[in-house]
Amino acid sequence: MAKVIITTDSIADLSPELYEKYDIKVIPLFVNMDEKSLADNGVDVTPDDIYKFVDETGKLPTTSACPIGNYQEVFKKYTDEGYELVHLNISSNFSCTHQNALMASEDLDGVYPVDTRNLSTGSGLLVLEAARMRDEGKSAEEIANELKDMVNKVDASFVIDDLTYLHKGGRCSAAAKFGANLLKLKPCIQVREGAMDATKKYRGEYRACVIQYVKDKLADIDSVDTKRIFVTHTRCDDEVVKAAIDTVNECAKFDE
Repeated sequence: MAKVIITTDSIADLSPELYEKYDIKVIPLFVNMDEKSLADNGVDVTPDDIYKFVDETGKLPTTSACPIGNYQEVFKKYTDEGYELVHLNISSNFSCTHQNALMASEDLDGVYPVDTRNLSTGSGLLVLEAARMRDEGKSAEEIANELKDMVNKVDASFVIDDLTYLHKGGRCSAAAKFGANLLKLKPCIQVREGAMDATKKYRGEYRACVIQYVKDKLADIDSVDTKRIFVTHTRCDDEVVKAAIDTVNECAKFDE
């Protein structure tokens, strides 16, 4: 039986501890700031570096997919060592990484790129499921096929406190940003069918909005797999993060 390696784009946003615990290999995407193209996942750039760049320049960095050659190098390294490989990509609606991974795998046996149709820890949930199936002794092909059935079951969404970054990225107008910030509107963005879509607007102080958002997401707890849940955040106050986690624990008992 072939040995199986699980790899993922850095966009899965799992912690270094989880990558190490589940023996997951990370292939970085790239962040472009001015004339520099920097490898993600803390290799060359961190989220704090990106925020600092925006604060100092007023410009939003762009991102680049992992090149075909980078994928080929990693895939071939492991297949030459006798491994089969399952690689999980950010949604093909957001990036050409999945297409690049498919092209890189064409001349290699036992390499299975999977389009997660998601981003961040929405993809990360599938990465950990892939590691679980590997540890159960399933083949790379079996893991890839089961992951494709799981893709549409992942529920990933987030609530935005401030529309500044959406405006900088061209996703909302200056008027919409001004109005939302003035009225304290906090849009909820849901990942559906591989793309992002605004589904609901909360109003008021951010902590209260986050608490209500969590309650709404976990209202139908009978339809939720309570094995694992992620509370993912960036630049949030500690009290907001704690409120989110406390509300999750009030609504349901998750194994992790």
